[in-house]
Amino acid sequence: MKKIVIWGCGGHAREINHLCENSNHEVIGFLDERSEMKGLVIDDVPVLGDLHDIYYLRNKIKIVCAGVGDPSLKKRFVTKTINAGFEIADTIVHPSVFISKRSTLGVGSIICEGTIITTNVQVGNFVIINRSSNISHDNIISDYVTIGPGVNIAGNVSIGEGAYIGIGSSIREKINIGAWSVIGGGAFVKNDVPAKTLYAGVPAQLKKDLD
Repeated sequence: MKKIVIWGCGGHAREINHLCENSNHEVIGFLDERSEMKGLVIDDVPVLGDLHDIYYLRNKIKIVCAGVGDPSLKKRFVTKTINAGFEIADTIVHPSVFISKRSTLGVGSIICEGTIITTNVQVGNFVIINRSSNISHDNIISDYVTIGPGVNIAGNVSIGEGAYIGIGSSIREKINIGAWSVIGGGAFVKNDVPAKTLYAGVPAQLKKDLD
């Protein structure tokens, strides 16, 4: 089994390190584009620098690109990592997660502890599903989506590419969440959300356009 390097060294990257410690994956370092971070040790894991600093490890490691919650930054790290010829890490799932055998997971995603994914759910590539989230039947979660801790998503929901679903929010059944939109923490979404918009509140309402 190849060793793991994680993009980022902030809170979410440290959460992934914790997940790996409980999932039989060995993390040997974090990556960070900021030169001043290189050489620091965070949660007993060294910050190795940027990709050019670890090129000598290219055929010996796999890289987790979903080490940051920001969907656009995740996507940039994926492109950068693939263009540099590094191998993407497999999807990492905490042992406590329940996933139906009828659901599918893409590559490079992170599924954190306590999450439930029921039947016929399609999870795309480089998705983050954070702790204790409940994902109901027949949902489609597109690439680069980030789902915060404690989110509840009812059945037949479609979440577009790069959407960010804030902590503790809830989405009712048969809702479409547009690509690159943001749902504020604690929101209750009862109507479709257009792409590149911020919705928040109970019930969730348009707060601003993000385009």
